[in-house]
Amino acid sequence: MAVIDLGAVARNFRRLREIHGGDLAGVVKADAYGLSAARVAPVLAREGAKLLFTAGFDEAMALAPPLTPPGVARAVLDGLSHGGEVDFAESGLLPVLNDLGQVERWAALARRLGRSLPCLLHLDTGMSRLGLDATETARLIADPSDLGLLDVRYVMTHLACADEPGDPLNEWQRARFAAACAKLPPMKRSFANSSGIFLGEGFRSDLARPGAATFGINPTPGKPNPMCPVVALYARILQLRTIPPGDSVGYGASFVARRPTRIATAAIGYADGFPRALSARAMGALDGTEFPLVGRVSMDLTTFDVTDLPEGLAVPGGWVTLMDTANDADALGARANTIGYEILTGLSRRAHRIWRSS
Repeated sequence: MAVIDLGAVARNFRRLREIHGGDLAGVVKADAYGLSAARVAPVLAREGAKLLFTAGFDEAMALAPPLTPPGVARAVLDGLSHGGEVDFAESGLLPVLNDLGQVERWAALARRLGRSLPCLLHLDTGMSRLGLDATETARLIADPSDLGLLDVRYVMTHLACADEPGDPLNEWQRARFAAACAKLPPMKRSFANSSGIFLGEGFRSDLARPGAATFGINPTPGKPNPMCPVVALYARILQLRTIPPGDSVGYGASFVARRPTRIATAAIGYADGFPRALSARAMGALDGTEFPLVGRVSMDLTTFDVTDLPEGLAVPGGWVTLMDTANDADALGARANTIGYEILTGLSRRAHRIWRSS
C-alpha cells in the first residue's frame, strides 16, 4: 500500500517556486512519477502551474479537461510524431519540437491552416538525446522564417549534470543555451530541472520544469533533502512462523537460519514494484523498530526476520513500513543500486494507493 501526500506535493511545488523566483511547470510524465497524474495535475494547477509536461501524446490526452482547467496547457516532450501533425493541431496539445524536421512540418501545417500553431522549441546543449543539435540550431539561426509561423511558448534545453553542481558541463550548457537564444528571435526560456533550480542565479529562466523534487526526491544529493516526503509504502503481514536453525527461507534457500528465527511473510513483491534487487538489503519497520529483509523478494511475497522484536509487535494483519520519512525513496533506491526515480515510477498498478491531503 502506497500512501501519497498531495499536500506535500503542493508544499514542494511552492518551495521550488520560491527558490527559482519565477514560474514553474508541472512535470507529470510517467503518470506523475507513478503517483497518478490524474490526482497530481489538479493539485499543480491549483498551485499555479500554467503548463504540464508529459512524455507522450497519450499521456497528455489522458489529462484532458476537467483534469486540466482552462488556462493550463499540456506539452509533449517526445515531440511531433511523424504523421501526427493534424492530431496535435486538433488536440490543442503543445509539441516540443526536437529537430529541424519537426519545426518544418509544424510550420508547414500552420501555413496550410492559415494560423499560428503553439509549441516549444528544444535545443540540445549537451544531453545528446532530443533537441536540435548544434548544426540544426545554426541552420535555424541562419533562417528563422519557420518560427514566424509558430507560437513558440518557450525555447528550452535540458541539463545533463544538474545534480552535480561542480560538473563543468552545467556552465557549458548555460553558456551554449544563452548564446543560441541571443541569436534567435526573442522567446521566453525554460531551463532548470529539479536540481537545476538549486544551481543559482545563472540557471533561472522564465519557466523551470521540476519533476522528481515535486514528489519528494532529493534534488541536492549529498545534502539534506529540502523537499517534503510525499510517499510512504507499507506491506501487510500475512503469516508468522518460527523456523529452527538450519532451515531456509524462500527461493534459492538464500537465507538459512542460524538460530530459532521468527519469520514474517508480507504481501509485497516485485510485481508490486518492490525490486528483487532489495533481496537481503532492505529493512522493514514496525512502530519505529527496524528489522532485516531476509531471503529473496519474490513476485508476491517478501520475508522479514522479526525475531528480535518485542513480543506481540509483529502480528498477522499488521503493516510493515518499507518507505517513509526515515527511509525515503532515495534511500530505498540506494539499497537496490538504483535511484529514487525508479522506485516511484516502478510502483505497479497492483500496489494499492491512498491519496491524502495533509
